[in-house]
Amino acid sequence: MDIKNAQCAVDKWIKEHGVRYFDPLTNMALLTEEVGEVARIIARRYGQQSEKESDAGQDLGEELADVIFVTMCIANTAGIDLSTAFERKMEIKTARDHDRHHNNPKLY
Repeated sequence: MDIKNAQCAVDKWIKEHGVRYFDPLTNMALLTEEVGEVARIIARRYGQQSEKESDAGQDLGEELADVIFVTMCIANTAGIDLSTAFERKMEIKTARDHDRHHNNPKLY
């Protein structure tokens, strides 16, 4: 599924199951919560923190999808086409960082 279709799917889901979009501040809090869940899994699975039994069954992909879902809710309420925004961002990053990482001795 591409970004545009994913945004449409989120909008359809909200209209059919969610009643309405949450306000931007609520969505920002939810996004922060979801990013925190991703951070917890990464810190315990790949970092130095030990993983608790309750964390072992956590699905990183599902938590990342939660981040995408809430991000799309924010974009939909703000009238942002994320496909266009992402394409523009990739162009900016490519122009700005074309040689930056290749010239970074820390990466070799």
